[in-house]
Amino acid sequence: MNNYEVVRQIGEGAFGKAFLVRDKGGGTECVVKQISLRKMSAREKEASKKEVTLLSKMNHPNIVAFIGSFQERGSLYIVMEFCDGGDLMKKINMQRGNPFTEQQIVDWFVQICLGLKHIHDRKVLHRDIKAQNIFLTNGGMKAKLGDFGIARMLNK
Repeated sequence: MNNYEVVRQIGEGAFGKAFLVRDKGGGTECVVKQISLRKMSAREKEASKKEVTLLSKMNHPNIVAFIGSFQERGSLYIVMEFCDGGDLMKKINMQRGNPFTEQQIVDWFVQICLGLKHIHDRKVLHRDIKAQNIFLTNGGMKAKLGDFGIARMLNK
């Protein structure tokens, strides 16, 4: 984590936390997902490492970009693109009952489908598609699929 300056924590899950960080070298903002390996079983540790492998193979405008990963002091760190629009659930809650336009919904739906097609073409199932795992950029106009924590690689 020496290469990054933590700006703030932006999320927390069962095994770890997500931080908005600034790269000390270039000043670029990105997200670092910290996964504590200390209390994990061998199977859970393997699943976390699989997430890194899956993310590193994904390169699509509708999937949160993988930047890198490293292990340090009993934790696995996954560095990813920062989506400045937050997640879709946050955006829905901000609407306070005001509906989105049909065009906006169709745009997001198509983008999510394109991201899914990309991962399905690579024989990967996401297995946790929900509003909290759809991230927004470009003022909320662009949707990206993220959080491959329980994704599954298919044999056939």
